[in-house]
Amino acid sequence: MSEAAWHRLSADDVLAALGSSRRGLSAGESAARLARDGPNVLVEAPRRSPAAIFLGQFSDVLVLILLAAAVVSGLIGDVEDTIVIGVILILNAAIGFIQEYRAENALAALKAMAAPTALARRGGTLVVVPAAALVTGDIVALEAGAVVPADLRLLEAVGLKVNESALTGESVPVEKSVEALDSDVRALGDRRNMAYSGTTVAGGRASGVVAAAGMATEFGRVADLLQKTEEVSTPLQKRLASFGKRLAAVVLGICAIIFAGGVLRGEPMLEMLLTAVSLAVAAVPEALPAVVSISLAMGALKMVRQNALVRRLPAVETLGSVTVICSDKTGTLTLNQMRVEESYGEDMTLAMALCNDARAQTDGKIAGDPTEAALLSAALSAGADLAALEKLYPRVAELPFDSERKLMTTFHRHPDGGFISFTKGACEAVLARCAAPLPGAAQAAEKQAGAGLRVLAFAARRWAELPAAPTHDQTEAELTMLGVAGLMDPPRPSARDSVLTCRSAGVKTVMITGDHPLTAAAIARRLGILEDGGGVMTGAELAELTDEEFAQRVEDVRVYARVAPEQKLRIVTALQKNGEVVAMTGDGVNDAPALRRAEIGVAMGIAGTDAAKEASAMVLLDDDFATIVAAVREGRRLYDNIRRFVKYQLTTNSAELWIIAAAPLFGLPIPLLPIHILWVNLLTDGLPGLALAAEPAEPGVMSRGPRPPNESIFAHGLGAHAVWVGVLMAALALGTQFYFVFGADAQWRTMIFTVLVFTQMGHVMAIRSERESLFSQGVLSNRPLFAAAAGMILLQLVAIYFPPFQRALKTQALSPGELGLTAALASVVFFAVEIEKWFKRRASPA
Repeated sequence: MSEAAWHRLSADDVLAALGSSRRGLSAGESAARLARDGPNVLVEAPRRSPAAIFLGQFSDVLVLILLAAAVVSGLIGDVEDTIVIGVILILNAAIGFIQEYRAENALAALKAMAAPTALARRGGTLVVVPAAALVTGDIVALEAGAVVPADLRLLEAVGLKVNESALTGESVPVEKSVEALDSDVRALGDRRNMAYSGTTVAGGRASGVVAAAGMATEFGRVADLLQKTEEVSTPLQKRLASFGKRLAAVVLGICAIIFAGGVLRGEPMLEMLLTAVSLAVAAVPEALPAVVSISLAMGALKMVRQNALVRRLPAVETLGSVTVICSDKTGTLTLNQMRVEESYGEDMTLAMALCNDARAQTDGKIAGDPTEAALLSAALSAGADLAALEKLYPRVAELPFDSERKLMTTFHRHPDGGFISFTKGACEAVLARCAAPLPGAAQAAEKQAGAGLRVLAFAARRWAELPAAPTHDQTEAELTMLGVAGLMDPPRPSARDSVLTCRSAGVKTVMITGDHPLTAAAIARRLGILEDGGGVMTGAELAELTDEEFAQRVEDVRVYARVAPEQKLRIVTALQKNGEVVAMTGDGVNDAPALRRAEIGVAMGIAGTDAAKEASAMVLLDDDFATIVAAVREGRRLYDNIRRFVKYQLTTNSAELWIIAAAPLFGLPIPLLPIHILWVNLLTDGLPGLALAAEPAEPGVMSRGPRPPNESIFAHGLGAHAVWVGVLMAALALGTQFYFVFGADAQWRTMIFTVLVFTQMGHVMAIRSERESLFSQGVLSNRPLFAAAAGMILLQLVAIYFPPFQRALKTQALSPGELGLTAALASVVFFAVEIEKWFKRRASPA
């Protein structure tokens, strides 16, 4: 029997199919089934060893290039470069290892949610047994506060409410019953006669037969999905991998061309081999992994101050590339706090306050069922004094709510004599028991339900004497209708603006919820999610579609309601196959597989389960959708800054290559000594490049669309910029060499060395923005970069004027005129880049 069919059968048919009875299984039968089926636990797949995870950090192309560069540097005697590259690689691997090792703990968090013990009926007697010892056919008793230990088909339910939010996403506790359901009921949230493993009993009591245990439970299906779901590489990881492959091809090409050219000119073969390899090592941006990691770490620190806790560093940038945010509704887009939105009829304050089990606490908060808390809050807001009303109308009897009649009635002594009863419940149930309908009440209820509100009706009846033994039929009849109230978990005040900001940034917002389709659609309209014409799809409708059919419709759907865990995963996968970069938010166990599959999973910090947090890359400390939007802005800023560093480093490295490769072609001696190249690589490349990570976001960062997922890091002219500016730097340096080469060797080398350093400082200040001029940005708007550039200029002055440095770096003091010439040549690069940006602004005005 498929686990999906138990809710369609009667209780007796289920017991018969499972070979059990209401007395439960005998000790011998339960032991035999346990030996046959195994324990009621989640089975974990073999995990990668820590050593395998650590070694896996060295499989990236760029990392392999750096490893090769470190080895070659050591072979040619450049020990400093070897040490620097080695330290960077070890730090980078350590960060990656920590993140990946933590990611392995998602299933452990899922297992921690399981109940440790259960109250089972064995041979007619209730006994406490380990939850792991439960087998199909066991009869289990449930009470308020208990964790459901397995998937149960309910046999008895008295006022039972189960909090299934961790599994289904349902925002309020679900009222349970025992009757068989129609065959068209599919969604987990609609299976009112089932209680699922890992969910919590919010109220009432029940008993049920174990229909599924261990990996056969709905929790087990989630665990299986979680283990089979592979994480996808982030856009940044893909772009850096592509960059590494291209760089490898360029480096090998440089080695071959320079080596072949030198040998053809008659240079010694060994000398040319060392020269070619040295240049290739110089072309590798060894600081890139460090800059990326430090940039992401700085972004993570900034984001945690904005209530976004980053668990995996690549997630910081990934949000900047997101094209679709699949968001949970409850608590993320809404307040997770039921509220009376509309009411119709006579004064219902007394009924809402007195026919209510919620209680106001001393701190002002209201404790109790979310619906009852909302009603009490509305009554208090209307001026009700609960303590005074309870003294004036003391409760003397009650008929508690049950899911069959969908009503609750309380009896109170009336201050004018006699008694009064208040009844609340489902609108149709209350209307059917009223002596005369309240004009307009039915229409108001229909309107509220159509707007996605949860509608409750209120009625009253005066009694001269309290019924001796109140029964439902006797007391809940001939009622006087008071009115109806529509409740909803309202949107967060900031959510609509955040959704609109996403739209202007080219990011689609998709709501995925376990709630009713009408409720989901109503919230989506308020937030503007459905304003762009997207539709609503239920889990049942999704189940009818093939993957090909769904792929054609997934781009048009903006709201999913009543979805199953595997369907959330299916939605994310379909979007990814259509080329989207997906951020998935969630708080429940049912969200964990989709959180892992998405490019970035975002878990809720307040309402989120541990399983969701462990499967995610980022945790929202305030559960607010607006925090995601702020993180998107930060992610875009960080990626822009990483591109700036790549542009800066590639331009500098290409300049060095052009200088050293071109000089022999013009009959000139090698312009730079190895110590000069080391100085440039360690200091002038690194510190200003790191300072670029602090560059503020450009004004229009949230007004442009997300970068296409397959876009190269060289896009938008970065590669061309690195070539032509590198050639310009090399031309200025070689021109200086032409003019001064007949002077002292140390003097002309110092000139070229200084021109290269100063042009880099001019270049790094000019590339702070893709479009905006430095003069409009302000020199001090990035103080770390200004300090780094000024510091590098000061260090260069120390290198050419301080004797110990002169001896170490083989430099010579320059005259004021010569120093001024190097500064003037550096300004050529600065103004050339500013002119390039001016043409960009002319070509596409903002």
